[in-house]
Amino acid sequence: MVESLADLEEEKKKNILSSGNGEIDKRLGGGIPLGSLTLIEGENDTGKSVLCQQFVFGGLMSGHNIAYYTTENTIKSFLKQMESLSLDVSDFYAWGYLRVFPVHLEGIDWSTEQMRSILNLVANHIKTIRENIAIIDSLTMFTTYSTEDDVLEFLTRLKNLCDNGKTILITLHQHAFKEDTLVRIRSACDCHLFLRKEQVGDRYVSVLEVSKIRGARKTTGNIVSFEVHPGFGLKIIPVSEARA
Repeated sequence: MVESLADLEEEKKKNILSSGNGEIDKRLGGGIPLGSLTLIEGENDTGKSVLCQQFVFGGLMSGHNIAYYTTENTIKSFLKQMESLSLDVSDFYAWGYLRVFPVHLEGIDWSTEQMRSILNLVANHIKTIRENIAIIDSLTMFTTYSTEDDVLEFLTRLKNLCDNGKTILITLHQHAFKEDTLVRIRSACDCHLFLRKEQVGDRYVSVLEVSKIRGARKTTGNIVSFEVHPGFGLKIIPVSEARA
């Protein structure tokens, strides 16, 4: 029996992680394919965490269970930040569909061996949790005190977990490594989203460039601009306005 276009579209949605924002999903070719390892890269204050939180919201609204590892927030501050973006997920958290794992690194001696142990602990934890989607925001703190080989080994472990059904997103400051190392990190990931700031008139906006999406067509180089407004959330900036 030939499936209808509506059935095909519905089936496609089951295989992607939506951001919960139609314009962003459109630039991604529908969303992040499930089973992917995704790198969200950019400088400070370009919107990496906001984009991750959009995927938290979109994923929860689509029925996924999500684990969020944060080096920058407590559980309370994370939920409050989500609410300030008009992405209130407190009910999902209360019912256990969302779990937040603050990764506090105070008191660490910052030795290479210690950081390698933490990376292994995170990978092992993701392997054993029930959630099918894991987001690490951010990897920069770990990479600052780790060797290139340690990080690449960590990414290889994450990729293996993705091959076994996990969907993992990681954020990284673009200056955390030298360019040749970043090239290797980007190559290890199935999807690569790059964020930067651009001036539009008298204000700055965040620009998301879709550099690579495994299994998607006509997405490379797709760009969407947005602003973040407290109390409102993420607001897409029309192309004509962004180019003005």
